[in-house]
Amino acid sequence: MSDGCNERTSKSAPFAQKDTEAINPNVVSPGQPLSGQLKGKDLLEISQLTRADLDLIFDTTRRLKDGTMSAEQQRELLKGKTLTMIFEKPSLRTRVSFETGIFQLGGHGIYLSPNDIGLGRRESIADVARTLDRMCDIIMARVFEHYKVTELAKHSSVPVINGLSDLEHPCQALADFYTIIEKKGDLAGLKLAFVGDGNNVAHSLMLLAAKVGTKFAIGCPAGYEPNEAITRQAIAIAKETGAVIEITHDPYDAAKDADVIYTDVWASMGQESEAAERERAFADFQVNAELMKHAKSDAIFEHCLPAHRGSEVTDEIIDSPQSVVFDEAENRLHVQKAVMALVAM
Repeated sequence: MSDGCNERTSKSAPFAQKDTEAINPNVVSPGQPLSGQLKGKDLLEISQLTRADLDLIFDTTRRLKDGTMSAEQQRELLKGKTLTMIFEKPSLRTRVSFETGIFQLGGHGIYLSPNDIGLGRRESIADVARTLDRMCDIIMARVFEHYKVTELAKHSSVPVINGLSDLEHPCQALADFYTIIEKKGDLAGLKLAFVGDGNNVAHSLMLLAAKVGTKFAIGCPAGYEPNEAITRQAIAIAKETGAVIEITHDPYDAAKDADVIYTDVWASMGQESEAAERERAFADFQVNAELMKHAKSDAIFEHCLPAHRGSEVTDEIIDSPQSVVFDEAENRLHVQKAVMALVAM
């Protein structure tokens, strides 16, 4: 590990290993330093992560969160390194978790608003990437279109992390599944039911469920199914892991015997013009007390937040003892610290 931001290496693909070293495929024990198997890599999509990568991220998250690795040790991991945060979309949890996380790891975060860059308009994405990788050690981007994070990664020699795009929200899904581990233990054999739009969050959850052997069922209105290519990919992965992927237009079928019920807003940022139409289309897909009765009695409720209370979820559920939404929010910090430490140490 070295300080500063002058380590520059080449990269030929979005998930290329930019700075390789001997890979230790084993999950690390408390006394060991962090493994180098993800060093120099981007995190753009859940599909890029192997099961060994996921185990490493979750184990590192645990070490950072439970104090196995002290605060003093954590401050040495990315001491003197810089995270540049590109935001096209505003966010409470994404900004605070990344900015706090890099600080706790001994580094520094720089926030760039839409007006600071004008990504792809004021300046080309390639030029932004080639400039930032000479000045910083990690780039995080929260964007509208997924191609922007892949283009950043293509032209950057430092790791790029997808803080959200229209296709995937990998950091959110990692935090969601780490929360499930905390509450339920082993992921294999559990059922996660997503009730709502087949959006970017649903895509990342579905892919991650397929990789870890969790049954994934989505209940959505006709015409709001997940991306077909991602669905095919998840089904192919599930055949290897024993997971099951189901798509239904009946929210109660999706929720039946679920260990986890998950929902998201019906209209995301950039879909404001569709809000009224979506309210009508999703009216029967609200997570409420009646729907929760179809899940297991000890099922937990997850939501990536912000929530539109009274639309996709009722107060009765989001404020209930079954709700773990603020545990999820906190775990964005711990998971993203793990990812940053693993890719940039």
